[in-house]
This record gives sequence, structure tokens and C-alpha cells, in this order.
Amino acid sequence: MKRNQFPHYLERVRDHNQNQSHNHKWLLLILIASALLFLLFLLLLVLLFNLSLGHNRDFSSSSSDDDYDDQRRFALLDLDPEQDHRLGLGLGLGLPELPRFAYLISGSKGEGWRLKRILEAAYHPRNYYVLHLDVDASDEERLELAKHVKSHNVIAEFRNVMVVGEPNLLTSKGPTIIASTLHAVAILLKRSHDWDWFINLSASDYPLIPQDALADLLHIFSYLPRDLNFLEHTSNIGNQRARPIIIDSGLYHSKTSGVFWAKERRSMPASFKLFMGSAWVMLTKSFLEFCVWGWDNLPRTLLMYYTNTVSSSEGYFHTVVCNHKDFQNTTVNHDLHYIRWDNPPKQHPVSLTLEHFNDMVQSGAPFARTFAKDDPVLDKIDKEILRRSSDQFTPGGWCLGKSGSLKDPCLVYGNPNVVKPTLNSKRLEKLIVKLLDSENFRVKQCK
Repeated sequence: MKRNQFPHYLERVRDHNQNQSHNHKWLLLILIASALLFLLFLLLLVLLFNLSLGHNRDFSSSSSDDDYDDQRRFALLDLDPEQDHRLGLGLGLGLPELPRFAYLISGSKGEGWRLKRILEAAYHPRNYYVLHLDVDASDEERLELAKHVKSHNVIAEFRNVMVVGEPNLLTSKGPTIIASTLHAVAILLKRSHDWDWFINLSASDYPLIPQDALADLLHIFSYLPRDLNFLEHTSNIGNQRARPIIIDSGLYHSKTSGVFWAKERRSMPASFKLFMGSAWVMLTKSFLEFCVWGWDNLPRTLLMYYTNTVSSSEGYFHTVVCNHKDFQNTTVNHDLHYIRWDNPPKQHPVSLTLEHFNDMVQSGAPFARTFAKDDPVLDKIDKEILRRSSDQFTPGGWCLGKSGSLKDPCLVYGNPNVVKPTLNSKRLEKLIVKLLDSENFRVKQCK
């Protein structure tokens, strides 16, 4: 067949061939329009499939409690493990598998209601949560928190929230914080096996983006390698942090009485390099298994060393991860928190208020601290970022109840595995891209 038989190769044509070229152009347009209609049809099929999984219905706010409970059970998505795995892979569309986060949320005396609020703000059926009120909290407060968890219909159905019954004694600058954290990790490793990252929060922390599978945190982290450990760290710590020896009274007494300082000072260790940083971390399951199961002597050796080191929660995980060849290249030098420090000397975080709201939002950080009790900025975060009402979960695609009613829309729920990110994910994505940029990632690992 000659080349000049195709209209798009012709440069000099006769009059009758111009009509032939015109016909081919119309045919091409028809083919393109048909392809677009076919793609639209596929998208509609996927949308209908997702909606059918959740049995999405509108329920009147005037319904009785019994009717509402029946509707909740009707809307429940009952998945077997294989089906859940396929949905986690993006309904077979080649999307990355969604991650699961394991949270430790800790508080002390009078902070049970703050733990409850953080749980509601950060809750998602895919994740796991350990709530810990230390020994200074009363048994009544701890029991009240446990009753709330046990009596909540959604939490009781997914069984993904645990309350520590035997509290740990925590000393602010002692190793008891690390002991309590490792205790929570051990619980999570024993009770659940499919989480990817561990996150520790205190009663003065709060999420800045929705944790929902239809929103941001799960979406962004589904595209990241599952071996990245997020923790702020540096080896530039000076002798004032490394050489003093302390004894944590919490290791020997049943009541908190602070730490004791020894007169003697120790030399810098020769067999490992010390690192310090933020106590707030996002660590991988594989790294924490290494710390807890201890098939290498390094975690145990460093645990003994940090038993007598001031503020060991700001150095233990950082030193372990940076002194082992399997993990030192997995670090991202950031704690994923928005924190404002006093200036000078940048040693204590400033209590965040309404004047910091815009900076918090623009930072892209998924968490922030510290917040004072009942500060109005928390209500603003709930209303404008999380879009949740008081005593209700942060709503998302898994919540199928009628919004705007007095009842929590998440009491009616469906498929928690479909990802539909919001605008908030763009700010988090920008932060993650910046952290993993060649100018910030490798050059700041364990330095």
C-alpha cells in the first residue's frame, strides 16, 4: 500500500483526496468520543460498586433507637479477609494497598476525657488504638474510659481499641516512658498483626488532618515505602545530655517522685553513637519488632544504657535505628508534628492558640502539639479541618449515616477501604515530597 493513500501523510493533494481526508478526521473524532464514553462507563460501574458495598441510605433523625440500631446493622459491611485484602488493594484497579496505623494515646490524672476526644478525632476502623492512663489517674477515671470504649457500637464491632488495665508509672524525664511505650508496642504486636506504622500521642496532641480512609493520612502513606521511620534526630547532643547519670524513682516506687541525679558522670560510649531528638515518632512495625523481640543485642544494650540517661524517650529509638545497618537508611528526619518553640532558648513548646491556626494548616503536618485544656483552637480544628461535631467521630466515606443530625453519622458505616483524598492531602503530600527530596532525605539521615 502506498504511503500517499493515508491523509495525514499527504502534503500536496488533489481535490477529491481532500474530501477523503475530511472523512478520516470525522472518523477519528468518533473513535475518540467512543473511547471517552467507554472510560466514563467504567468509572460509573466502579462508583456503583462502591456504593453498593456500603448500602448507602438516608435515615430520618426521628427514627427510634431500635430502628436506628437495625439500620446500622443493615449498613454494616461484612467482609471476609480475602475480600478485605482485595478492597485494600484499590478494588483491583492497581492502586497501592492501604496502610494501617497503630496508635498509643497516653494521658495522666484528669485527662481521660482528652484521650476520648483524640480517639474520636483520629478514629478509623482500619487502625488500632491503645489508650493508657498512667498510675496517677484514678481507677474510676480509667474504668470510665474502658466503659466508653466497650459500650460504643462501632468500636465494639471492629474491636480495634484497647485500654491498658494495669497502668504504668511515668516519670517525665526517666526511662519509664520508654518502658510504657514498649509495653504498648508489645500489646499491639500480640493482639494485631497487620499494622504498618506506630504513632505515639499524648493528651496534649491533636490531629490536623482526617485519618479517614477516604481522606488524607491513609491515602498519602499508601504510596510510601513501608520501611520509612519518621523521627527527628541528631548526633549533635553535647556532653550535658550524654554524661549525667540519673535514677528514675518510678522503677522502684509505686508513686511518682521524679528522678535523682548522681554526682558521678560517665564517659561517652565507644561501641555506639548517641542520637537525640523528638519523643514523638512514627515507626515501622518491622523496626519495633526488632526492638521488642531483640534478635540482636543492640536494643537490649541501649535499653540498659538509657535506663540511667535523662529524657531517654528522646534518644532510645533514635540511637537504635541509627546504629544498625538494616535501619539507619530508613530514617526521615521529621516527627510529623507542628510545634512552636519558645525563643530563646527553644527548649519548651509553646501552647498553640487561634493565632497559630493558619500556620498549623499550611504546615501540612498531620499532628500538632501542645494544646492547653479546652483551648478554642481545638474547636476550630474540629469544625474547619476535621468537620466533626462534639462527641462524634471525624466523618468520612465509611460513615453512611445522615449528616447534620444529632446522632453520629458514623454509627451507620460501610466500606472503609475506598480512598478519595481531600484538599488537605495536598499539603501533607507537599510536606512528604519535601522530606524525601534528595536535598533533605539522605543527607539528614543519622547525622
